[in-house]
Amino acid sequence: MSVDLAGFLGVVVVAYLVPGPDFLVVVRSAAESPARGRAAALGAQSGLCVHMLAAAAGLSLIAARSPVVYGAVKLLGAAYLVLLGVRAVLAARRTARGHGAGTAAAPDEPARGRAGFTEGFLTNVLNPKAALFFLSVLPQFVHGTDSPARQIFLLGVLDVLVGIVYWFALVAVAARLGSLLARPRIRHRWDLATGWLFIVIGVSLAATTA
Repeated sequence: MSVDLAGFLGVVVVAYLVPGPDFLVVVRSAAESPARGRAAALGAQSGLCVHMLAAAAGLSLIAARSPVVYGAVKLLGAAYLVLLGVRAVLAARRTARGHGAGTAAAPDEPARGRAGFTEGFLTNVLNPKAALFFLSVLPQFVHGTDSPARQIFLLGVLDVLVGIVYWFALVAVAARLGSLLARPRIRHRWDLATGWLFIVIGVSLAATTA
């Protein structure tokens, strides 16, 4: 397989550096605990694997060319982001009333990990832009007589691995927010800000035309 790996990696790195729903989910999860942040990162990359396999099988092309399918996925993704936002805003209100995480029993690490993985996975797999990335970017790096599906699969695996490295580095940085979020006033502002960001992103996604 003759591929411009340097060019491909450059595009992938830039794509990860542009903040999106995955970024917000991973950062919020890492602020809760490093384990939850890593779980959210692995969930997001697992969702990316779904898009990769679908693109390799040609299913994403069918979905992208069908306004009904694309619109349905887009609305599901938007609704889920709004749901995450509403949860965060409600958590901010509970913190402001003195009923925040400091007075409640904290969930154990396995439960945090499952919640983080689920949020990361659903946020990515319900994001149609992730599928379109594989359809619009990866084919530009498919060359030669080798199977296009095989090349898309291999490039997708490389994309996923780069993402894991990036997300885990981000988790290490974002985890430092944990001590700050132990303060109720900062926790209130954090939940409120990130909650509204989720809502704005979700509404924007729903309003964007295909």
